[in-house]
Amino acid sequence: MAGWLEITGVGGPATVQDAGRPGQMHHGVPSGGPLVPELLALANRAVGNAWGLAALESFGRLELRVRGREARVSVDGRAFEVAEGETFTVPAPESTSVRYVAVAGGLAVPEVLGGRGTLLVARLGGHEGRALRPGDVLPLGDREGTPETLEPGDALDATAPIRVTLGPDLERFDTATRASLLADTFTVSPATDRVGMRLRGPALAHGDEGAGTSRPMVRGAIQVTLSGEPIVLGPDHPTTGGYPLIAAVIRADWGRLSARRPGAPVRFQAVSTAEAREAWRQHVERFGSALR
Repeated sequence: MAGWLEITGVGGPATVQDAGRPGQMHHGVPSGGPLVPELLALANRAVGNAWGLAALESFGRLELRVRGREARVSVDGRAFEVAEGETFTVPAPESTSVRYVAVAGGLAVPEVLGGRGTLLVARLGGHEGRALRPGDVLPLGDREGTPETLEPGDALDATAPIRVTLGPDLERFDTATRASLLADTFTVSPATDRVGMRLRGPALAHGDEGAGTSRPMVRGAIQVTLSGEPIVLGPDHPTTGGYPLIAAVIRADWGRLSARRPGAPVRFQAVSTAEAREAWRQHVERFGSALR
């Protein structure tokens, strides 16, 4: 019997998340995945899971109970054993925006469109397509694999600049606005979720009176609204959009940015496409095969 994980208390939004469901954009479904991939990898590898198995992503405190078996549990890579029937508490995130709780064997919720993660905007995946609440019971998968300790190093350094590739709509921003993106400091707005991170700071004026042509969007794209507010698209981003794009956060820095809490500073640094590819190569090298 594989057992279950019961939710006995929730102090903030919590969902089931996994590596995502790439290849579904033509159905209007974003690829999703963890808000901070590195923390999901740390949590899963510490209990012997493949990096992208379904786990809990939580913005607040959790109270959990293991039923039907004992279990090895990891919180952001810190692993411990939980006896059958034992209740344990996971504190709210302190230095990062979210926290990940992995159980050996993963959370065996149904697979939908190739993934088990929750997509709240479409009410699919995870547990009934919604945020978790007390009384929910999640099935556990069979334990397998050898635990591994990953070292994040400076991957989530909250003081490091966020690297971006500029464009593709630079012609819609004047020289001063382009310079402002790279010279000024922004802060993470409380109006931030898995769909997108809003940034407070200087307005990035572009003068467009109407929306541009709708086109596919990607995680990390920096849209600029008519008011000049930049929004960095997250894992549950709209699949299309029309606001001009001033830049895109490189993949190696998705987690570094998304881990920042409201009020945290954000500075951008422009890099070339070749530099972005090299940064991702080094990132994968650091985490082994975890983030492929």
